[in-house]
Amino acid sequence: MPKFVSIEEAVKLIPDGASVMFGGFMGCGNAHRFVDALSKSGVKDLTMICNDASFAGGPMGEEFYGVAKLVHNRQIKKLIATHVGLNPEVATQSMQEGTLEVVLLPQGSFAEMIRAHGAGLGGVLTPTGVGTIIEDSPYCLGKQTINGRDYLLMAPLKADFAVIAGAKIDKAGNVWYKGDTSNFNIVMATAADVVIAEAEEIVELGGIPAEDVRTSGVFVDYVVEGGKY
Repeated sequence: MPKFVSIEEAVKLIPDGASVMFGGFMGCGNAHRFVDALSKSGVKDLTMICNDASFAGGPMGEEFYGVAKLVHNRQIKKLIATHVGLNPEVATQSMQEGTLEVVLLPQGSFAEMIRAHGAGLGGVLTPTGVGTIIEDSPYCLGKQTINGRDYLLMAPLKADFAVIAGAKIDKAGNVWYKGDTSNFNIVMATAADVVIAEAEEIVELGGIPAEDVRTSGVFVDYVVEGGKY
């Protein structure tokens, strides 16, 4: 059973230098309350594993949306992502200042590399990236030819922490996501040592129909209540 803690207590679990997966796609599905608290915590030198770095300007008029706050505050030392063009501060910090290391991966490979660690697999064979700079990625373990076709062996991707967000989480930690907010939250919940889940609403057991559970509570270590965003 997960522990139900305050957002402040959960933020204190993450030390300087930790690797953290954040669910979300362009901020949709980020654990917004948790990220906001983390952005004010002073924690630094994080490795952020996220599909993207979100963007400046959110739908509610925010100056920085979701994980973009962490980039803006220079709390991220290394970013592993699939695209970053929507957040110009990534280019400034990485290409102009040299203060942020960025590793770009194909989006499908990124998802399967996370899934591979969660499933205990040794890697992912994919034709994506053959003949490109992905072959020189630190996460590419080599090339194999199968039935006359070349594939790259991509390493499993894991983190110290995964921070996910669900619309409803019950007292056993089972998670239901609304619409597309499920995105990377589901696979990331399987690929970290510690999983922190932010709930818009905490419900009693039975409050989520069994067939609607997308992340089982067995993967969740801590639950925080963020409220409606």
